[in-house]
Amino acid sequence: MKPRYDILDGLRGVAALCVLVTHLFEAIAFANGDAEQNFFHGFLAVDFFFILSGFVMGYAYDNRWKDSKTKEEGYTMGFWGFCKRRLIRLHPMAVMGCCLGLVAFAIQGFTNWNNEVVPMSQIALCFLLGLFMLPSPASVEVRGNTEIFPLNGPHWSLFFEYLGSVLYALLLRKLPTKWLRIWVVVAGVALVVNGLYQGEGTIGYGWSSTPYNFMGGAIRLLFGYPLGLLLARMFREKKPSTVKIPVFATCALALVALLLVPSVSTLTGWAPANPLFQCFCVIVAFPAIVWFGARGVVSGLQKSIVVYLGRLSYPLYAIHYPLIYLYIHWINTDQHPFGPYAWSTPVGVAIIAIVVATLCFKFYDEPLRRWLSKK
Repeated sequence: MKPRYDILDGLRGVAALCVLVTHLFEAIAFANGDAEQNFFHGFLAVDFFFILSGFVMGYAYDNRWKDSKTKEEGYTMGFWGFCKRRLIRLHPMAVMGCCLGLVAFAIQGFTNWNNEVVPMSQIALCFLLGLFMLPSPASVEVRGNTEIFPLNGPHWSLFFEYLGSVLYALLLRKLPTKWLRIWVVVAGVALVVNGLYQGEGTIGYGWSSTPYNFMGGAIRLLFGYPLGLLLARMFREKKPSTVKIPVFATCALALVALLLVPSVSTLTGWAPANPLFQCFCVIVAFPAIVWFGARGVVSGLQKSIVVYLGRLSYPLYAIHYPLIYLYIHWINTDQHPFGPYAWSTPVGVAIIAIVVATLCFKFYDEPLRRWLSKK
């Protein structure tokens, strides 16, 4: 079995925690009536995830295919075998997140953002589609803000993660490195152009059924995933080495600093500042962090921390947003079960999310994946 890049696992956990903080600050901004949250760029963690996924795909699977020229001795894998492995890795927590989203929606009375009761037929359809990681069509509206996964909004990026895996298996892995470089350059140009001209003041989102929003998510995937794969191919040409500075701490601090930067456009008064900063993060800074993190090693207590963060990352991302939905609903209806709005409440939501995610990976996700892998 190939060794793991522990630092990259830990950085995935750090990025997931930043997403949690960003969504909590969205709720705080909503409670205060602010037009914009303080920490604006946490959504770029999705691009970091895409780059990491591409890197891991290239490192873990490139030489396992039946048609690979450098396949591992005694190990071959076809398309359906790869799909089975990806489903075992991703789908148990996707199902859990969908179920928790339904429970949270039931607790808030099956009402949308306008406090109107949603027909059960629409809720049932969204739930069934979500169980199979399929987006809800634009004609079906549950929350009232065009989410393609209205019971658990962040699952939009998991949907694109599934698409990225299929794209890798059918096409990207077969591309010579030269053509993969061309792909990354073209997709990078598309990322910049979309950020500057599509009108949202970002490089794109992906969570909505509106065409420009959905297209933004697709462009982010089509750049980040192949870029990660390209990094993995280039990285194999260099032997990982131990460096003298604390690699994990340095990479984690750099990632947090980038993700939690406030709105640059608001600070500068220059409209293109946000998408240009975001393009710098995705095209330059994130690949550098992945490359640097892959070259470091950890041991002792630090290794225990990064291993825990790696195990926490995906469950936390998959299940945290139903709690955010509930929190915003309580604020919106002035029916908060813990009394008046206070800073302590978001902290409590964060703690609950981390505890639930920890319980999920210890007693549900990892045991179920081990069982499914034996079948």
